[in-house]
Amino acid sequence: MADAKRIDCSNQRTLTSVAAVASGEIYCMSDGRAGVHTALNAAASGDKVGFSTEGIYTVTKATGWVGLDGGKVYWDHSANSANYLKVNDKDFYLGTIVGDAASTDLTIDVNLNVQPVYLVDINRDPCTTVVVGTPAAGVFGYPKRVGGSHLIELGATSEAQKVDILSDDGFAITANAIVEFAFNVVNDGAGTASDFNIGCASATHATDFESVAEFVALHVDENNLAVLAHSDDGTTDTALVTTTVAHVVGTRYEGWIDLRDPTDPQIYCQGDLVLGASDFGIDAGTGPLFLIAHLEKTTGTDTFEVSVDWLRCRIAEV
Repeated sequence: MADAKRIDCSNQRTLTSVAAVASGEIYCMSDGRAGVHTALNAAASGDKVGFSTEGIYTVTKATGWVGLDGGKVYWDHSANSANYLKVNDKDFYLGTIVGDAASTDLTIDVNLNVQPVYLVDINRDPCTTVVVGTPAAGVFGYPKRVGGSHLIELGATSEAQKVDILSDDGFAITANAIVEFAFNVVNDGAGTASDFNIGCASATHATDFESVAEFVALHVDENNLAVLAHSDDGTTDTALVTTTVAHVVGTRYEGWIDLRDPTDPQIYCQGDLVLGASDFGIDAGTGPLFLIAHLEKTTGTDTFEVSVDWLRCRIAEV
């Protein structure tokens, strides 16, 4: 016979069903991709079942989270609906969101199995870190790579300390960027001298993040579960204000900064819009902006440890 004989398309999988499969039902294929049973009729157990792994589909969406165009979405296996995050269950990656979706929407359009294209990704691309203070082996110094995360921490030496991660590549303020990040405060100390900022900024600073000329970021103080937001465009300095969505020590916290309207950036915490009426405008700035995670303390023996699980951005013409 020939060396190869085509038996199916790469976007089609034919499987023997171990249970009844309804038309339009979503399954996780053995290669990890999502598949949709596109036949008009349901299949019984033992039938040959065809699944499509490409295309744009309208799927059920859980309420309580906002979908941003081009963002990642997962299939919540137990709830049988799309969600912005996965949990330690049988959840699997579904695709990218097509168009924006409101928190109350019951459906969402998804480009099946497509991955976002990130212009800058802290955990993938070159970045710079500058340490201020006295490095201590195994404690304070350059960020530590732990799997796909960067671990940054302050040591117990009583002095001003700073460790940061700043992307080498940036983007224009008018680039319609959406910044996505997740962090985990592993140890939030016991005093009040330290704080952590994550988001985008025009530069870093040796001692005080708020002295950076232009930024939009979330902020966490040592020994405090409140997550705050603030911005500065070189003209207007928007002071720290609480998002009302607290973090939990030892638990991942996810945030997004939507810069598609630089006059009114929107901030999302744990999948939902916060501070929608607040002004975090960055339009008076000159840019470019870079991705940044910045941990600092003024003095004291307090320690502070944060895992930056991801920090990335994508841009768009529209």
